Amino acid sequence: MMSNQQERAVKALEQRARRKAKSVGLVAIKSRKGVGSVDNLGGFRIIDAILGTIEAGEPFDLTSEEVIAYCSAE
Repeated sequence: MMSNQQERAVKALEQRARRKAKSVGLVAIKSRKGVGSVDNLGGFRIIDAILGTIEAGEPFDLTSEEVIAYCSAE
C-alpha cells in the first residue's frame, strides 16, 4: 500500500498530465470503472477536445508520463 506522500505524488503527476493535455487542446481521461477488463486497463485515454475522437490510449493504457510525452510532441 502506498503512503500518503506517495499517493499525493501520484495525484500531482496525474493532474500535471491533465493540464498538459489541456494546453494542447486535448483531454486526458483516467478510467475509474471496470479496471482490469480487456478494454479498460485503468490508465489514461487522450481525447481530442473539439472532435471527441480518441487520439491515444483507447484501452485506457497510458501512464501519466506517457500522456505528458504525447502532448509534448503535439
